Amino acid sequence: MRLSLSSAGLKDWAGDVLVVGLLNEESDQDRAVLSERFPGLETALEQQAFKAKPSDQVVLHPLQEGGPSRLIVLGLGDAAGLSLDGVRAAAARAAKASIGCSGSLGLLLPWEGLEAAAVAQAAAEAVLLASYKDQRFRKEPEPRRVPETLELIGLPQNAASGLTPVAAHCAGVNLARELVAAPPNVVTPAALAETAADLARDYGLELTVLERADCEARGMGAFLAVSQGSDLDPKFLHLIYRPAGEVKRRLALVGKGLTFDSGGYNLKVGAAQIDMMKFDMGGSAAVLGAMRSIGELKPEGVEVHMIVASCENMVNGSAVHPGDIVTAADGTTIEINNTDAEGRLTLADALLYACEQKPDAVVDLATLTGACVIALGNEIAGMWSNNDALADALNQAADAGGEGLWRMPLRQSYKDGLKSKLADFKNTGPRPGGSITAALFLEHFVSDDTAWAHIDIAGTVWSDKGKDLDPAGATGYGVRTLVNWVCSQAG
Repeated sequence: MRLSLSSAGLKDWAGDVLVVGLLNEESDQDRAVLSERFPGLETALEQQAFKAKPSDQVVLHPLQEGGPSRLIVLGLGDAAGLSLDGVRAAAARAAKASIGCSGSLGLLLPWEGLEAAAVAQAAAEAVLLASYKDQRFRKEPEPRRVPETLELIGLPQNAASGLTPVAAHCAGVNLARELVAAPPNVVTPAALAETAADLARDYGLELTVLERADCEARGMGAFLAVSQGSDLDPKFLHLIYRPAGEVKRRLALVGKGLTFDSGGYNLKVGAAQIDMMKFDMGGSAAVLGAMRSIGELKPEGVEVHMIVASCENMVNGSAVHPGDIVTAADGTTIEINNTDAEGRLTLADALLYACEQKPDAVVDLATLTGACVIALGNEIAGMWSNNDALADALNQAADAGGEGLWRMPLRQSYKDGLKSKLADFKNTGPRPGGSITAALFLEHFVSDDTAWAHIDIAGTVWSDKGKDLDPAGATGYGVRTLVNWVCSQAG
């Protein structure tokens, strides 16, 4: 979809589909202009009891010759409640209402009071992301038309800078969505390696793939223990973006890459949703999607390392047992008291490897715990960090991208729950505070002098019903947050 600012006003915009958002204020100038331009609009609004509430929507077509073929009027509620998130929600509604139309989509919302470039980016991203539909696995995809052009009406010309990163951001999000949504017989560890290779080729990135023997040589016993029950070979991926000039900051993005999680001998049953465990590689999808965007945007002065330890957690005669003790690459011994707490084992060796790159900061994303879902639901990811400045920067990046993120406590006394009578650690602690003990386990494998944050995306990686700009299914959560954060470190 092509993106632009329209120099035309509401009175004379002449594209194909016009969407206008109205506030529930008696003196709404846009409503007066619309009523003058489109006779019969007020009658239609009255007939459909339009009160400009956020749930109100009226569609009119056909209209007079020489103008839009469809007019969509959206209710937005009170002006006081219209934030960037409100703009995103309204723009997503506009995109969905325009499905079935072709040509140009004109969007006019009450932009006043919001920073022009930020609101342009938010609206454009919402339209593009809400228009997405995955039909890769259908024999005959459903015919589907969407507008080819989006024109934002009524914004100043300085808003155009906000449109510059939109295509790259959305391409990264949609890559993550496609990886998460694909079945586990398609997205395997080898397939993730192929995706990384494609990104390296297309965007001039550097890729190293460590095979099983390479991981054995490096002592990655925690990661390899998870992989040993699968017939598929594990893949350890290291993808690097290097800027053209001087490197001022070095960052590491680590993603959990379990392409299928059966739970191992602690087999997932009942509410554990084994049928959905293809999305247990959502962290790896997010960091691959972020690298797709970063590779196109090419931020200056910042070097980015992406690390993914990818495998399946399966059950066979070679699978790891409950009670086994394994050794991570730094010599830490881990008693496996639950084979379904496998992600943290793979991340242990991935974090150790990430810290070897001497980054200024490390951020890992993982569908790690059901406890985080219970605490924060399906719209907010949990964040744990050892560094206030990093946590604040990630919160700002998430806010700018419209992704819910909440910092959680990293209470050190809870680490007692990970004590083992035989090894240095158990891989799980008591049920209360389970997401906190999981984060504390990961923290052990991060260098003391490295700023680190862990983001648990177990609840946000998938949406059963969809909401706003997220379709039903894979959301691509985390890409916008990571890209915004990386770009904020550039310069």
